[in-house]
Amino acid sequence: MRKLCPNFDREDGLETVLEVPIPEEMFTGNKNNNNTTHRSWQNVKSWIKPHSERSSTSMSMTALFGGKNTEIQLLLGVVGAPLIPLPIPSSHHDHHHPIVDKDHPIEASMAKYIVKQYVASVGGEKALNSIDSMYAMGKVKMAASEFCAGEGSLNDRLVKVRHLKKGVGGGEMGGFVLWQKRPDLWCLELVVSGRKISAGSDGKLAWRQTPWHHSHASRGPPRPLRRFLQGLDPRSTANLFSNSVLCVMEKTINNEDCFILKVEAEASALRARSTSNVEIIRHTVWGYFSQRTGLLVQLKDSHLLRIKTPGNNNSIFWETTMESLIQDYRFIDGINVAHTGRTSVSLFRFGENSESHTRTKMEEIWTIEEVDFNIEGLSMDCFLPPGDLRKEEDHGCDVITSNPKLPFKIRAASFRVSASKVVAIDAEYSDDSTEYVDDDEEEF
Repeated sequence: MRKLCPNFDREDGLETVLEVPIPEEMFTGNKNNNNTTHRSWQNVKSWIKPHSERSSTSMSMTALFGGKNTEIQLLLGVVGAPLIPLPIPSSHHDHHHPIVDKDHPIEASMAKYIVKQYVASVGGEKALNSIDSMYAMGKVKMAASEFCAGEGSLNDRLVKVRHLKKGVGGGEMGGFVLWQKRPDLWCLELVVSGRKISAGSDGKLAWRQTPWHHSHASRGPPRPLRRFLQGLDPRSTANLFSNSVLCVMEKTINNEDCFILKVEAEASALRARSTSNVEIIRHTVWGYFSQRTGLLVQLKDSHLLRIKTPGNNNSIFWETTMESLIQDYRFIDGINVAHTGRTSVSLFRFGENSESHTRTKMEEIWTIEEVDFNIEGLSMDCFLPPGDLRKEEDHGCDVITSNPKLPFKIRAASFRVSASKVVAIDAEYSDDSTEYVDDDEEEF
C-alpha cells in the first residue's frame, strides 16, 4: 500500500500524505523505470480526482448501471459500510460462567460453549480484555457481478457481468482505514476508484457520509460496523454471539465442519430503526465456527425491508443477504486476527408484479495490510460526527431531515429501477419516507 504521493511538480517538494493508502496494484511496469512510475502516479492523480468521469472498461456495466460512477456508488452504498443488526454490549463479558444453565434451553448452553472455544482460539479472555483500541489498514476490490430481472429473478433476463479473482484484473480497487476505541467508538474511511465513503460512531449515533448523499445518521441506537466482525474484533464477535442459539449442528464451509450460531434483532430494535413508510421486518446474523479450530470462518446476515408505495396499498420488499468468508488468521500482539476474506452480496427486490422483480449480486475481496492495538493518543475527537450532524444534535435532533436522493439507476433492457428504491441501502439513514417514489415519477 502506498501512503505517500511524490511531488512531481517540484523535485524539492514534500511528499503528500494520503488520507487513505492506495493499493500497490495501481502501479504497474518496471519499478526501476522512473517514467513508468511517473505515469503510474499520474494515473492515480486522475483516479482520485473528485467526481471525475472515466470511460467504462465494460460496455455491459455502462448499459446496466448507467455509467461507472453509479456502479461505484451502488457498491459503496451496499458493501462499503453496513452495520450489524443490534448494538453489542461494551462491557467485558466473562466467558468463564457455567456452560450448562437449567433455566436456558440446551441450544443456548451449547452456543455458550462454542463461544468459549472461540475466545480461547483468538487469544483468550485476558488478551481480549487488554485491548482498548485498534487500527487497521487494508485494500479492497469490488464488483457488481450479476443482475437479473423478471419472474422470480433467477433465470429471466440474466446478465452476468464479471467475477472477481484475487490477483487478477477486473473490479474497482481501493483502500480503507479503520479506527476503533472502547466502548463503542469507531471510524471508517474507504476510497474506491476515487469515490470516498466515511462512516463512524461517537457512542451516541452512527453516521455515514458520501459525496452523493449528505451526512446522515442511522436510526435507533448506534451499532458496530460489520467489517469489525469479519475477523478484526474478536471480543465484539464473542459478545455478539454470547446470547445466540445453536441453530444447526454441522455444516461444511470451505472444507471446515462448522457449528452455526444465530442472533436475531429483537422486535423493539427493529421498530426503532423503522419509519412510517419503511418497516424493517427482520435482521438476522449467523456465525459459522470451525469445529476443528474454534475460529469464525463465515459470517452471514440477512435483513428484509418493506417499503410502502405512496398513493396505494402496495408494498415493495427488499431482501439483502451478505456472506463473508473469513480466512488467513494470524496472531498480532497475542490476538488472532483474520487478514483476508471475500464478501458476496445479494439484493433481491420483489412485490408488485413479477416483472419488477430484480436480483443484483456484488462481490468484494478484502485484505488487511496492517493491524495494531492500544493506539496511543487516539482521542474522542477522532470519532466526532460531521459538522452538520453535530448542529442537528445541538438542536435536539439526531437525524438529518433533508431528503437527498441517491443517484443510482439500474438498467437492463427496458427495465428500470430508480435509485430511490435501491436503498435497501440507505433506508435506515433517512427519516423522510418520500424518498421512496415510483419508478415512473422520477429519474436520476
